[in-house]
Amino acid sequence: MALVKAGVVVLDCAEPEKLAEFYREFLDGERTAASANLVEIRGADGIRLAFRRDANATPPSWPRPENSLQAHLDFLVEDLDEAERRVVGLGGRPIETKDAAGPYEERGYADPAGHSFTLRLVPPAAPKQG
Repeated sequence: MALVKAGVVVLDCAEPEKLAEFYREFLDGERTAASANLVEIRGADGIRLAFRRDANATPPSWPRPENSLQAHLDFLVEDLDEAERRVVGLGGRPIETKDAAGPYEERGYADPAGHSFTLRLVPPAAPKQG
């Protein structure tokens, strides 16, 4: 029997209720727990995120070199343009980055509290060969 039952990524921010709502809407999820200082959501795909109140939270400055990337989230999407419209409509913003190296198309964003995340295009599955 596994000792750890689940993992939750926790983002520190000044206003956990607002940030939880951004991700809940983006991920078509639901709020699963809330207290005075922590709000947790579960996305439609099962991802679990929590948002912890930190009145002194400052957003990372990535991709600027003076502050290294501390952590970020990757979300796999089938339509980058549609996902971008949703992110921006919910209050996120694109981050200026160079074209991503590698075989996957991706775009960087910041959530309303400044945490960075990436939308990465799911490569189309090749049809099965004979």
